[in-house]
Amino acid sequence: MSRFKGSADRVMAESSTVSSTYVPSFELTEGQPPPIAANGGLSYMSFDRNGDAGTSAATEAAFVQIAEGEGQAVIDMLESAGPGPIETKWGLGFKEYSECLEYIRANNIEAPEGGLALPLRYTVHEQPSYSIVSSNALWRDPEREADAKALRRDERDHGRRCLYFPQVLRDARRMEEYHPGLSPNSSECMDKLGVSLAHCESKCANFYDAGEVERVFYPEIEKLLLEFFPDATDALVYNHDVFDKDYKGDRTEDQDKKIPGVNAGYANLVHNDLNDNSGRVRCRELLTKNLRNFGREQHYTEDQADAKMARRFMSINLAKPMETVRQNPFVLCAWPSFADQPYITNYRVYDDRVGETTRFTYRPEHDWYWFPQQKSNEVSMLKCYDSVTDGSVSRWSFHTACVDPTAPDDAPCRKNVVVRSYVFF
Repeated sequence: MSRFKGSADRVMAESSTVSSTYVPSFELTEGQPPPIAANGGLSYMSFDRNGDAGTSAATEAAFVQIAEGEGQAVIDMLESAGPGPIETKWGLGFKEYSECLEYIRANNIEAPEGGLALPLRYTVHEQPSYSIVSSNALWRDPEREADAKALRRDERDHGRRCLYFPQVLRDARRMEEYHPGLSPNSSECMDKLGVSLAHCESKCANFYDAGEVERVFYPEIEKLLLEFFPDATDALVYNHDVFDKDYKGDRTEDQDKKIPGVNAGYANLVHNDLNDNSGRVRCRELLTKNLRNFGREQHYTEDQADAKMARRFMSINLAKPMETVRQNPFVLCAWPSFADQPYITNYRVYDDRVGETTRFTYRPEHDWYWFPQQKSNEVSMLKCYDSVTDGSVSRWSFHTACVDPTAPDDAPCRKNVVVRSYVFF
């Protein structure tokens, strides 16, 4: 059957209704609009076929979307526009970073002391997107070479459906100036804004040694989290990434040996790593299956995991520089400024699971923060998921990397380690 035949409705109708795959209940924050997502927001895990966790349905839906051509229409519209600003329903956007920066300077867009006015890159395509991850068997199947070519082109096209928009970053160390009584070094800041700052003097000598990171740094961060959140019962650091554009050694990722590799690029697109579905799915598979868990093995039964996840839990990403950050800083957006904004789901299709990340469209009132010249003992923290849905706390933040236009031309790019964790209450 051709990959382009059928429709999303048929994909759903053909999916098995009986499965042992964990399917998360769909949970929106009180007052939040529904996401821009496939299946009305229902997880692809619902469409399991013979234990594939919905990966076949998600892959086929990706091809259906390519065939429909809406993404290409967005690209055509952007590329047909001449140089300079493009009028969008969200505001003026720019195809080039330099054009947006010129606009910021020409219009005297200023930032408060310690802040920065600069271009940030947002999607302008309000449709879900699909990424077939590099480990997926499809890429190694010679009979699917044409499929792989179409998917590879679509993956590249994600970036062509983005524009730069002017934003202002504020210095997160000055948080109390903007939110009186709220220290950036507090759990209260995380609860309200989804971002915070911690201190860590690590004894890890080599962050390029995955074994040492797991053995030394993971316990340090778990201890930090339990001290930062005094009501927490336990914390689990489960994997990490290293970012270093100038690294000269072997960058290769090896899942079997728990080696994450070394990233040469920085994710300069506004996004979040989890959402309503994947925050729960990722937690469950770590507790019961240790799936892609580089840290301590967990040995929870299904019932024990249910009981643990019935209480509050959250996912926190923590970024620690190896040296003072001069260029490509990590920047974070505070929850209240987008709490009523629908997120756009990006599906990451593995062989055994369908992950979900999120993207966002631009708003001039997005409340962005950074830590200028972030030092090696400063750990920036961002919330990727919180199980509390009543609106009393932040559900997540979103983030990106950016180019600091005030940095010297020869400023080295950011070298840091990012660890991912769950905290349980």
